[in-house]
Amino acid sequence: MRAYRSGETSALEELMRRHHDKLMRFLLRLVGDRAAADDVFQETFIQVHLSAESYDAERRFEPWLFTIAANKARDLLRKTNRRRALDLSSPIQGAGRGGGSGEGTTFADLIAGKDPIPGAEVSAAEQERSVQRAVAALPPSLREVILLAYFQRMSYNQIADVLQIPLGTVKSRLHSAVAAFGRKWKESAENRPEE
Repeated sequence: MRAYRSGETSALEELMRRHHDKLMRFLLRLVGDRAAADDVFQETFIQVHLSAESYDAERRFEPWLFTIAANKARDLLRKTNRRRALDLSSPIQGAGRGGGSGEGTTFADLIAGKDPIPGAEVSAAEQERSVQRAVAALPPSLREVILLAYFQRMSYNQIADVLQIPLGTVKSRLHSAVAAFGRKWKESAENRPEE
């Protein structure tokens, strides 16, 4: 950012390249649509350009970038007033490269945990659909905090910076998000037909 502010226009391109994959994974899961995520990504870097002079060079760039992206995504979600299902089946590592077969840990794996659900013998595909439905049903404020914590693996302090909320609110929202996810998961388990 210092280089960009001093007139090196190629520095912005370098920032976009460095943060593209990680930011796009976050946006895809937050807004649930590739075209919308692309739009928010572009709007984020337009805002980075417009706000370059206000950036505090003593702080890390990535939380500032994710703050802008989260705000732009919230604006889009409010504007379109849609709550689309999230694609949780994409692998966390190496997503979208080389036409891979989807190997690796997915966000659904992180949410679901490793312990089997007592009394429920569900195929992996059905379990994944249930996880997607449960996360997609969360309000945007809970969905974004759970995505930042579990998918982006950000610390509570980083999430507080990104969402511009107090640390206590991060903890409270994450607790609420996990509890709401658990309720949705339990409801879907109870509504599954017996085999």
